[in-house]
Amino acid sequence: MFQNLAALAANFGLIFSALAIGSSWVAAIAAPNCSFEELDGSRADRHVRELLHATSVPIAGMMLAAGACFLLATHWAAGVTALLAAFGFYSNHWMLAPKTGKAPKGARTSRKGQRAVSVSLSLIFMLVAIIAAILGMVGI
Repeated sequence: MFQNLAALAANFGLIFSALAIGSSWVAAIAAPNCSFEELDGSRADRHVRELLHATSVPIAGMMLAAGACFLLATHWAAGVTALLAAFGFYSNHWMLAPKTGKAPKGARTSRKGQRAVSVSLSLIFMLVAIIAAILGMVGI
């Protein structure tokens, strides 16, 4: 019975990983390409930042579920890698949080720089999510 549960959990882990990988690809690659093609620069930049901020929590939740499923299936390396990817996707939510209050005098933040780093982090942790899915598929 436990073997059937482990196989089911591993399959659910793969499903959640695939959903997170697809969602992060759309949020980090497909949508920004369309935004910068159709909108002017500042509106496209704002749209991409808002999109990454809005999708970071659901994608992190999918990778958290994948990590839990992989750990339930005793695929330890895949589970830990998926949990690392979940933390990485959630870090975008912190990075792109809307500004509150006034900035200290002389301090400037580059929202364009935050977008570039956030897209880069999404791509890096999408690669980590792919590695977690491969490890889960192999059974490690």
